[in-house]
Formats: sequence, C-alpha cells, structure tokens
Amino acid sequence: MVQNVDPRDVWQALADNPRAQLVDVRTDAEWTYVGLPDLGPLGKRTALISWQVFPEMQVNGAFAEHLRAAGFTPDDHLYFLCRSGVRSLHAAAAAIDAGFPHAYNIADGFEGPPDTDGHRGQVAGWKCAGLPWRQR
Repeated sequence: MVQNVDPRDVWQALADNPRAQLVDVRTDAEWTYVGLPDLGPLGKRTALISWQVFPEMQVNGAFAEHLRAAGFTPDDHLYFLCRSGVRSLHAAAAAIDAGFPHAYNIADGFEGPPDTDGHRGQVAGWKCAGLPWRQR
C-alpha cells in the first residue's frame, strides 16, 4: 500500500533527508506549460520521469528502468508527483513492485482538485501549499 504524504511534509522530508528525492511523473507538456516544483532552495533537482506517455497516455513500459537510470536505489525515499495525485499513486505502487520500497505519493499532486470555478491550484496540492515552483 502506498502512503499519501502532504506536500508540506514532502518538502520537509526533502530538506531533512539526503536520500529523499522528488519524481514528477507528469508529461512533458505539463512540465512545459503548467510548471515544475523548484527544489533549488534545497540544492536538489526534480527527476522528470513520465508515468504515461503523451499524447496517447499509455503507461511508460520502461518506468522502472528510467528510475534506475536516474540513479535511484532501493535506499532512496522517492516522492511521486502528478497533477492531482492519481497517476503518481500508480507510479509509486509500480516503484514498490520494482524494488523501491520507500515510494510515496504526494497527496493532491501539483495542482490538486478543481475549485468551484473549475480551476486547479487553489484548493490543495503543491502550488496551493505555497511551495516553490517555476515555469520551465
């Protein structure tokens, strides 16, 4: 079972634990047009590894291999992020199945659920928590 972690707690884990890493599993289009978490203040970088491949959105069959190619090991604590916390939940489960036991889902993702006007980023998630982010 994958644990959901509040974005603020993820930020603290990234700050406190040198083995903690952030893996953004959204698509290149999302990274480009929506923005990215900015881990610069922590001296870290976000790993960009898509769980699904745009535009067909098929699951990335090489996902586990991409985690290994990024240098991650079973000792790392991997926090997975997507738009709303759904894809990242599946990615974290796949990481656990692939031998990464410390895999977590970032609750509500980067933008969270839509507000009453249908806009994301205002109700919950990384951006709403006021955590650093930037445009690509």
